[in-house]
Amino acid sequence: MFTNYKIIPNTGFGEVEFGMEMDKFVEKYGEPEEVDTIDDDEELDTMILHYWEKGFSLFFVGLTNPILAGIEFDYKDTELYGTMIMGKSKEDIIALMEANGHSDYDEGSEETMGENDNDLRVSYDESMMDFFFRENQLVYMNFGVLVGDDGKIEKV
Repeated sequence: MFTNYKIIPNTGFGEVEFGMEMDKFVEKYGEPEEVDTIDDDEELDTMILHYWEKGFSLFFVGLTNPILAGIEFDYKDTELYGTMIMGKSKEDIIALMEANGHSDYDEGSEETMGENDNDLRVSYDESMMDFFFRENQLVYMNFGVLVGDDGKIEKV
């Protein structure tokens, strides 16, 4: 499906860029295995396309022409800054992020995540990345961009 799973913060991954229209993505890469809809925002709807077997879900935001605004990965070969990140410890991810100019982060626990008492979240607001750990191993991560009320990506 993709040639690589290299995350490019605030841009996309591999050859897929934020801002891509949902219809064009599906036409090029195929139908998802499952679709969820979140419509609790009066200005913008969110469609989540799940590609479970490929290890990711895509978040498309917009009312009439949804665009790619977020990606969630648990794919084993996901790469960030030249490093395969799945299974890395919290300390490894914090060190990787700091080495690449991201030093301001926030931590959360099961109160913000839900079902598993051992889960921990490390978030970087500036780059809009969240890393989720279970028993101190990265099990999935998400990242994205902000979309304004006009349906266009906002610059950070």
